Formats: sequence, structure tokens, C-alpha cells
Amino acid sequence: MKKQLNIGIIGLGVVGSSVAKILKENQDLIAARAGCQIVIKKGVVKNLSKSREIFDFPITNEAESILEDPEIDIIVELAGGIQEPFKIAKKALYHSKAFITANKAMLAYHRYDLQKIAGDLPIGFEASVAGGIPIIKALRDGLGANHILSICGIINGTCNYILTQMKEQNISFEEALKEAQKLGYAESDPSFDIGGFDAAHKLLILASIAYGIDAKPEDILIEGITQITQEDIDFAKEFGYNLKLLGIAKKDKESIELRIHPTLLPQNAMIGKVDGVMNAISVVGDNVGETLFYGAGAGGNATASAVISDIIEIARTKSSPMLGFKTSIEKNLTLKPIAEIQSAYYLRIIVLDKPGVLAQITTILGQQEISIDTFLQRKAKNKNHSTLLLSTHTCLESKIQIAIEKINNLEITQEKPVMIRIEKD
Repeated sequence: MKKQLNIGIIGLGVVGSSVAKILKENQDLIAARAGCQIVIKKGVVKNLSKSREIFDFPITNEAESILEDPEIDIIVELAGGIQEPFKIAKKALYHSKAFITANKAMLAYHRYDLQKIAGDLPIGFEASVAGGIPIIKALRDGLGANHILSICGIINGTCNYILTQMKEQNISFEEALKEAQKLGYAESDPSFDIGGFDAAHKLLILASIAYGIDAKPEDILIEGITQITQEDIDFAKEFGYNLKLLGIAKKDKESIELRIHPTLLPQNAMIGKVDGVMNAISVVGDNVGETLFYGAGAGGNATASAVISDIIEIARTKSSPMLGFKTSIEKNLTLKPIAEIQSAYYLRIIVLDKPGVLAQITTILGQQEISIDTFLQRKAKNKNHSTLLLSTHTCLESKIQIAIEKINNLEITQEKPVMIRIEKD
């Protein structure tokens, strides 16, 4: 074992700076765990003239200088993006260097490409999902004796904070978003988070480890939280639900369903009780049953903690398959078509306030073999309109989508109906 492991870091923003800080402050502890000294030999940034804290290692704007440095053992990529980090990863592996990344977007598209290129070279990506929660190692190693039956996760803290504030402060989505931006929980352009895309990238990574399935973001159901209103929050409260943006993976015989969307969960569900910016992931294995992982899903120190855990693992010379499978036993698994997903559903429909309206809607639902479970009618802002809030029993996604389209085309319907899925199990 080497007495010293040399690191090159690409990207010294919030996470990269935290990695450097923790490696320095906890160097004796980390060395004791790793079995050698961990030393940052060089860092790479885009803009050398930008004001930044002083580091005790040289900084350059040329990534090639660390990729080609024979003394550097591990490349840590924390710059973000998709194609450029993929190029960096390939070059690092071609130069026989271990590679660590927190880049969920790049992995959502190129994780299988990297696994093929890497061979026996280790790739660490614990920080790519749920910040400081060690969910990658849990799925890949700790739960390795289990067929994973399902994964259900709150894996975007921005959305969880917004929905929590809407529930607790009785404020609108727009007000909660502004508050999240003010506190630094949401970006100035929050579309990647509130649109569900950030969570989708993370879910795809988890699904690869759990099931060995190679899906891309374009292949799965992705819906964000921008259409959520106080009426939906009130309905959830009244009928015993919590409303969360969830990443859901389920195994159904030889198919896997993958989806990101707002979800109504029973209030007694453990994961539904997780509020604020925190993340939580429920994993159900065929032997272990349900396990719940909870913690900070973002932030410099939490994410840096996960990055350094990968460095320590590599320093111990442990080399395991990137996505957890040395050979595939799940060769017949396929991605379930979105139309074949089954769920219960909640609908919010704004209609003209006149006789016969409910009959028209129930007729359409009946034609699609959809039965109503609960129903509320509220006055809308316009005195001539009513808001219908209803939930259904379990039915096919294809049938609810047909019903929504038909209801939307009725003359009585004033806006396109809003639909939220319900998880009852």
C-alpha cells in the first residue's frame, strides 16, 4: 500500500472547497481510516482570476496538467456539466487513474459507458445521490444479499422544502419558492430542481445499482411540483396524506417501473414525515424488509463527506464493480412502459358551477373503468366556477390519461385537470 495517495481536484466551488478543508482538518483521522496520507497535489478551476479562499496546493486552469501527471492517483471531478466531465472521466481512466465524481447528470447518461471503460479501475460516486447519505454503498454492498423490491426516495431537498413550507405556512408555491431562493435552497433558475430532473438523474443511478437497468432520463416518467396549489395541500391534510416529490423504482416480475412525480403518501408512512431540506430513501429488500436512510442531501460538508468516503475506500485498495454487479443475473429485466404503471390518483378539476357536471365526469371515469374513492367540491375564485377534488382507486396510467383528456375537452371544464399519483402501500 502506498504511504501517500495524491489527489487532483477539478472544481473548487462549494463542494470542492469543503473536500480540501475536511482533508486538512481531519487528516490524521482520515489517514488512520485509509491507511495512508491523503494529499491534494493540485486543483483545477475555470477562472484563475476569480476571488477565492487560499489553498495550500497549486491551482491551475488546465485539466490536462493533472490528468497527465503520473504522480496523481485519483481524479476528483466536482465541476458539473455532462459532456466535458465525461471527457475528463475517460481521460482519467485512460491514464489509469481512479475517478471520483459527484456529477449525477453525467452519470445519468454515461454511467454504463464509464463502467465499460474502467475495467478494474475504481470509480466512486457516493456523492452523486443524496449528499451525505451513504445510499450507494448501502445498495451496492450492505444490501447485496437482497433482491431490491422497491426504492422510494425524497431525493431533492429544494422540492421537499417548498412543499413543507406550503403545508406548514399555508403559502403558495410561488411564495415558498422565493423563500427557498432567499435562503439559498433553490437556484436563481430553479427549473432543474422543481421540474423533477435533478431527482430523475439520481433515481436512474440508484436503479442501475439495484436492478442493473440502463435507462436514460428521456425513458422515464418525470413530473415536477410547479402545478401544486394550496387546494392540493388541503386535500392531502383532510384525507390523511402528506405530499412529497418522490423518486420511485419498483420491480414487478420481469419489469422495472421508474418515475419521478409529486405523490400523496399516507401520513403514517415513515418517508412522508421527512420535512424541510432533508432527504430520505426507503429501500425494501426481499430478506431485510424495509430500511430507511435519512440525512442531508446537499451542502458542501455533507457532499464532501461522501466524496472523501470514496477516497478512503479507494485508498484501502478495495476495487468493486462500479454499479455493483460482477456478472448480470437480471438480464431479462425491462423498463415498464409508462402507460402500464398502476396507481391511485387524485384529480383537481375546475368546472362551471351548474347541474349535471359531476355526472359528465363520472361517466367518463366509468368508461375507463376508474372508480372514485373520495370526493370534495369547493367554490373556486370565480363565483361561477367550482373546484372538484377527487381520488380514485387503483387503475392504469393509460386509462387515467385518456380520462383526463376527455374531461379537459368538456365545455364545462375551465382549466386542464391537475393529477397527482397516490402511493397507498
